[in-house]
Amino acid sequence: MYSPKFTITNKTLQNIGVIEACREVINNSPLIPAYEKKFQKEAEIATIHHGTHIEGNELSFTQAENVLEGKQIVAGERDIQEVINYREVLDYLDKEKSLDYSEKQILKIHSLAVNKLVADDQRGKFRKVQVVLKNAQTGEVVFRPPPAREISLLVEEFLAWLNSPQGREVNPVLRSAVAHYVISSVHPFTDGDGRTARGFATLILFTEGYDIKKLFSLEEYFDKNAFDYYEALRKTDQTDENSFYERDLTSWIEFFTNGLAIELTKIKEKVRKISLDDKVKECLGGKQLALNDRQMKIVEYIEARKEATMKELKPLLPMISEDTVLRELSILIKQKLVRKKGSRKAAKYVIR
Repeated sequence: MYSPKFTITNKTLQNIGVIEACREVINNSPLIPAYEKKFQKEAEIATIHHGTHIEGNELSFTQAENVLEGKQIVAGERDIQEVINYREVLDYLDKEKSLDYSEKQILKIHSLAVNKLVADDQRGKFRKVQVVLKNAQTGEVVFRPPPAREISLLVEEFLAWLNSPQGREVNPVLRSAVAHYVISSVHPFTDGDGRTARGFATLILFTEGYDIKKLFSLEEYFDKNAFDYYEALRKTDQTDENSFYERDLTSWIEFFTNGLAIELTKIKEKVRKISLDDKVKECLGGKQLALNDRQMKIVEYIEARKEATMKELKPLLPMISEDTVLRELSILIKQKLVRKKGSRKAAKYVIR
């Protein structure tokens, strides 16, 4: 049975600590519902755009967004189809909940990712030919995946580990990282391997409690650090070019967990801007509450400084009148989030 070899370094431990902290903040924020759909949509578009752009798709972020909204754009048919297909992949991941990981899931993700892009006899089927990856400029072979005859056994043994008691003891984030590497390195298809690897890795995160409200896009980190992404994969291949089973995944796992930590930190900071501290949560009795952007800015400012005067709050919202600021404060007071101390111009506002 395949058993991935890696060392949990201090860097990986640090990354996992950040991931867990962010996960806790995001999952327990009381103010997310008002923004959840908006953030999820942003994450979905980012995942689709960056997940295809990293492999050469030429659509801009806005063009990809327009395609997903059903708008007509002037662009290559393949680029448009790749974006449509990756949305289908994400829809599948959202519905697939089985913890018994299977070859069928991998083949399904691939079939959706390459719909109308490859011949039907290649969709959702392991390659039957040898492939190599070459440097586009020099023509040098930079990666030679295992022979086609070995693919089924390699995938079978990987899945056996993933579903085994030993495999399930491993942190889901690390399991996801291993899955991404294995599918990428085995390279079981003639096209669409990267999208399949990232899709299956995401399936593990989503299934094992790390969907984190589907507010993040790991693909964005990979795409914005594309050279480092491919270099991390290839360096792992080179730790033992002759034996797939003996390769050291340590550096790849560091890269993967670092990317997830960075993306989740971004989401955590985003959520914090619309979240309240423990004192407010206690005041709310754990209830969820929707605030508009102006109210969020006011609450965030007061929370950071413990108290604020009208004179201090007015510059936060320079494009609206003082009466409007007072009206927003009045709403917050009625919602028992903010309390007014004193009267007239000397009044101060504090978190209740």
